[in-house]
Amino acid sequence: MKISELRANQSKVDLDAEVLSVSPEKSFTKFGKEIRVANARIRDDSGEGSLTLWNNEVDQVKPNSKIRITNGFVKEFQGELTVTAGKFGKLEVLEDKEE
Repeated sequence: MKISELRANQSKVDLDAEVLSVSPEKSFTKFGKEIRVANARIRDDSGEGSLTLWNNEVDQVKPNSKIRITNGFVKEFQGELTVTAGKFGKLEVLEDKEE
């Protein structure tokens, strides 16, 4: 699947992309557990999009990395579509070109 094909509330998303940038991490407490979150800009040959990173994913993904989302889903947040691996999906770093 390509970034340009993403639609709100879409599930079972498989996507390969390059990470352009990662925002500073934020954290909050939910049900007594600390949750970490960051947003990343990603691109493929069809365009750019947004990726939400949760907990350990925040440490794994760096600018210039190539990533693969398997069984992810898409939500609309603040007027923009964002893809995430979520609870049932998987995020893999295929190639880390940290500079």
